[in-house]
Amino acid sequence: MIKKIYLYSFVAALGGFLFGFDMSVIAGTIPFITEYFQLSDTLLGYAVSSALVGCVVGALLVGKPADIYGRRTMLKVTGSLFLISAIGTGAANSLTVFVIFRFIGGVAVGGASVIAPMYISEISPAKIRGRLVAITQLAIVTGALTAFFSNYLLVGIGDSNWRWMFLAEGIPALAFFVLLFFVSRSPRWLVKVDRIDEARSVIQSINHDADVDQIMNDISQSINKEIFSKGVVLFKKPYRRLVLIGIALGMFNQLTGINIIFYYTPTIFKSAGFSNEAALMQTVIVGATNLIFTLIGMSLIDKLGRKFLLILGAAGMPIFLGLFAYTFLNQDFDGYFVLIYLIGFVAFFASSQGLVIWVILAEMFPNNIRARASAIGSFSHWVFNALTAFLFPIAVSAFGVGYIFGFYTIATIVSLFFFRKFLVETKGKSLEELERVVLR
Repeated sequence: MIKKIYLYSFVAALGGFLFGFDMSVIAGTIPFITEYFQLSDTLLGYAVSSALVGCVVGALLVGKPADIYGRRTMLKVTGSLFLISAIGTGAANSLTVFVIFRFIGGVAVGGASVIAPMYISEISPAKIRGRLVAITQLAIVTGALTAFFSNYLLVGIGDSNWRWMFLAEGIPALAFFVLLFFVSRSPRWLVKVDRIDEARSVIQSINHDADVDQIMNDISQSINKEIFSKGVVLFKKPYRRLVLIGIALGMFNQLTGINIIFYYTPTIFKSAGFSNEAALMQTVIVGATNLIFTLIGMSLIDKLGRKFLLILGAAGMPIFLGLFAYTFLNQDFDGYFVLIYLIGFVAFFASSQGLVIWVILAEMFPNNIRARASAIGSFSHWVFNALTAFLFPIAVSAFGVGYIFGFYTIATIVSLFFFRKFLVETKGKSLEELERVVLR
């Protein structure tokens, strides 16, 4: 039943909601944790990037357990880690404790960024797979917007406001963990581990109109159990090219500067002359833009295709990134142009790279290597995310905001040529059909 597919997709996408919340909640707490823990620029970068180091670890290590224990089981693990992190970070009384629990939350984010979209891709019919996997990105931006709005509401409650900002994540984390007990396992994982009857039952329960025998036959033929069990072929032909493309996708996603925007938006707006409260309000506006244009991208991804949206975004983002950089280089902060340029950039990003990267990483790899190859693509994303977050406060002190965003402008233009040359369109094809296309 199609309703079950949507239900399972929304539950899995709660991992994306927590991803977005956890990564964005830090933005509103920066002034308060800086004062509470007496942070220098270097220590601030350390505090912000600690979760991102956890993301790197979680993304890199989750692939093998996901193959052994299953996608659903690992999503439960990430749910429990989100809950532990929310409570521990909110209760932290030293920078060391704060960093440890932010790291734990980062491990959960890294794991969820791999497993949630992959699980959805493995239960979805080809004709709506793009929209369903994109629910993860919708959940991410909804989580980010919720964190921004929650921070705005909690900013005035006193000296402990930053603690409540982190503790608020515990509610959706608990809901995510509980709801995962009501979804089925991935049928493709079930075939991999020889639970054939259970896989057939899952396919029948989520899609009554499917040709179950044909689907089961395609999945079985696509899985080489020797490769699946060894897991040592990622950087050998015919898989090496795909893995390298996945790594590049993760890198270019972060070299747009998008997560600098979401981690440091209040700081950037304050440097442009906005008050602390006004800066938080502008952050909410940017988050709302992210949500709206993610919805627009979702309506287009299965019609126009993944590659088209990536090229469109890579053509539009440099315009607004360049204007943003020019404004800071010339210190021309009259009016709301800084906000307008950020809205334009986020609109193009949200409807293209922000939406598409998780879809492509979840569907471009063959069944044999999907979990581990997706983990490497996500690992690349988080490595560059952590590096940029850590270096941003230091780079701002040395060079200023304008030169940093000038660099992001150039990197995004380069990504345009990469997408045109190396990506294969994946819309409308089953995962097994895609495998035959990408391994030609």
